[in-house]
Amino acid sequence: MTTRDATSLLTRPSDIALPGRWRDQAAVLLWGAIQWPWLLRSLSGGPRADRLALLDMLGLPADALPNLGSWKADTHFLWRIARHIALARPQTVVELGAGASTLVTARALARYGGGQLLSYDQHADFASGVADWLRAHDLPADIRTAPLAPAPAGWPGLWYRLDGLPDRIDLLIVDGPPWSIHPLVRGPPKRSSR
Repeated sequence: MTTRDATSLLTRPSDIALPGRWRDQAAVLLWGAIQWPWLLRSLSGGPRADRLALLDMLGLPADALPNLGSWKADTHFLWRIARHIALARPQTVVELGAGASTLVTARALARYGGGQLLSYDQHADFASGVADWLRAHDLPADIRTAPLAPAPAGWPGLWYRLDGLPDRIDLLIVDGPPWSIHPLVRGPPKRSSR
């Protein structure tokens, strides 16, 4: 959920859980109260040397990525994406939450054997900005807007309303929506099947 431009520390008001979902709002407050030291540390995005090494591995200029952190993927996550693509050579990649991870994924796909990237983000302006950013690096991707809607039954918060998913997905990258919707928005805990 980022472009080359700086993003705010806080999410947009439209990304907050549905009004009246007091359990979601309480979970966000509790999670933030407990996790604040780790959340604060994540704002740095990772060591600069690691980011430069990643960009060198991908053959991108040193200024290709914005400052990482805030709502952006951190360097560790971006390394995992690039390494997996280099080793597994996926042909169909779907990403939820466009931004720095989109640039890294598109470049890794181009560098390591091709493949198609379909990326979704809830904000049309972010999706458009990321598409422009990739064009500036001559990288192909299909970037679409997927508004947030009530999550499927049993999931907290909001989730993407996805259209046009491919029949086969070799790699799914989940880089959104932000935890401020709900700390478990990217997957609820498994329930016992007793």
